[in-house]
Amino acid sequence: MSETPSPLDDDIAARVAAITCPGCRAIDAADGKIDGNLFSVPHLHTRDENIILSTIRKAQDQLADGITNFAGSMRFLYLHGAWFAVWIALNIGLAGASMAFDKYPFGLLTMIVSLEAIFLSTFVMISQNRQASRSDIRAELDFETNLRSEIWSAHIGAALGIDAEHVEGIVQQALAAARANTAHAQATA
Repeated sequence: MSETPSPLDDDIAARVAAITCPGCRAIDAADGKIDGNLFSVPHLHTRDENIILSTIRKAQDQLADGITNFAGSMRFLYLHGAWFAVWIALNIGLAGASMAFDKYPFGLLTMIVSLEAIFLSTFVMISQNRQASRSDIRAELDFETNLRSEIWSAHIGAALGIDAEHVEGIVQQALAAARANTAHAQATA
C-alpha cells in the first residue's frame, strides 16, 4: 500500500526543486536535512522592537547607568566614608552634645543607608537588564554576520567547484577537536 504525499511533502519537494544554485543546495544540506529551507528566522521583528524600546527607555537607562557607574566608583566610597565619619563624629558628641541628632546605635543612619541600598540595588538591576539587551543585540548581529558569511562561502565554494561535503567534514573534525581540547583544559584546571 503506497502512501499518498501530503501537501506538506509537496511543499518541501517544491522548495527543494526550486533551489538551482549549487551553493544554496549545500546550505540546505548542511543542517542534515534537505527540506528547501536555507535558514529559519524566528525573530523577524526583533530589530524594530529594539529600536522602539531604545527610544522609549533611553533617558531612564542613561540615568540608571550613570547612578550605577557612580555607585561603583571609588569616589562613591570616599564620599560615604567621609559622610559616615562626620555623622558618627557629630552623634557621639565630638562637636558638642547639642549637635547630636542620631544617638548610638544610629537608627536614622541605618534607615538612610538601608533605603540607599534598596535604590542602588534597583539601579544595578536596571543596568544589568540594559547590558543584557545590548548583549542580545550583539548576538543578533553576530548571527546575521555568520549567516551572511556562510551563504557567501557556500556560493563562492560552489563557483570554485569545491566539494561542500568534504569541507563540512573537515569543519566537523575541527569543531570536535576544539571541543575536546576545551573539555581537556577545563578538566585539568
